[in-house]
Amino acid sequence: MTSPPFFGFHMPSFSFPGVADADRFEHLAGLALAAEEAGFDLVTVMDHFYQIHGVGPEEEPMLEAYTTLGALAARTTRVSLGTMVTGVTYRNPAVLAKQVTTLDTISAGRAILGLGAAWNEDEHRGYGIDFPPIGERMDRLEEALRICRLMFDEERPSFSGRHYRINRALNRPRPVRPGGPPILIGGSGEKRTLRLVAQYADIANWFGDLETLRHKTEVFERHCEVVGRDPDDVLRTIMAPVVLVESDAEADGVLASLPEARRASTSAVTPARAAELLQPYLDAGFRGFILRNPTMLTVDRIQLAGELIRLMAGTRSAV
Repeated sequence: MTSPPFFGFHMPSFSFPGVADADRFEHLAGLALAAEEAGFDLVTVMDHFYQIHGVGPEEEPMLEAYTTLGALAARTTRVSLGTMVTGVTYRNPAVLAKQVTTLDTISAGRAILGLGAAWNEDEHRGYGIDFPPIGERMDRLEEALRICRLMFDEERPSFSGRHYRINRALNRPRPVRPGGPPILIGGSGEKRTLRLVAQYADIANWFGDLETLRHKTEVFERHCEVVGRDPDDVLRTIMAPVVLVESDAEADGVLASLPEARRASTSAVTPARAAELLQPYLDAGFRGFILRNPTMLTVDRIQLAGELIRLMAGTRSAV
């Protein structure tokens, strides 16, 4: 029997109209709980210090990711929790492995490690964080993935790389989930990122139209063949190219609220129509969709997503 799609609820925005700073987290927690009730499998936040272009002005409120996830872990009971995704430059990878293991403990085994090469130079400059060229950031990403996997799997691992090293590192308590939290790698660069996905990832999240995604899949499968990995071992998800509306009459207004760069690649549709539009991605081998909160800032809007999840539901496979 075919498993149903995996659904993630991504929260890149902490700007809630009419919500005071003191109430910001309570509103956010309410959205996460509504997402859990609606049937989402995963709730993620960005790991940024400034708001990013394409979501809003950089001066918008931005909560620190792992503090926020720890608090959400104490409120939720079922959804997995992680970042979409942590920039490798922001934290020593051994410290990051400890943070994610702590999140796994707080959440009783629901943590996911999201990791990527980092890209937002503005916040690096503002916070005084080194921002090396992309080649070095990719090198750092690979070393960080190796260190995190070692600290999840082994009792006293050591590793010496060009950029990072650990020496019989302790990571206790151990992760709750056997093998440690699943690893989600962000990005779809064909030469290096997809190779790292083939080697290290349990989950991948990609962007693009169906033709682009099919091409990325072919490249990814070639990398899997080289490293001896079954491509089906990696849950491949995409940022869903839909936003949900109650009726067609709402569509134009909802699209107008999106950043201009997103409008051309996004359809504002009812849950029933969204299920139809997402089916070709399932047919192409993608097994999950990530929906974003800038158009789902209330419980009522999240319930629309719950309708979509129910329409596409079946026998669920755990991640």
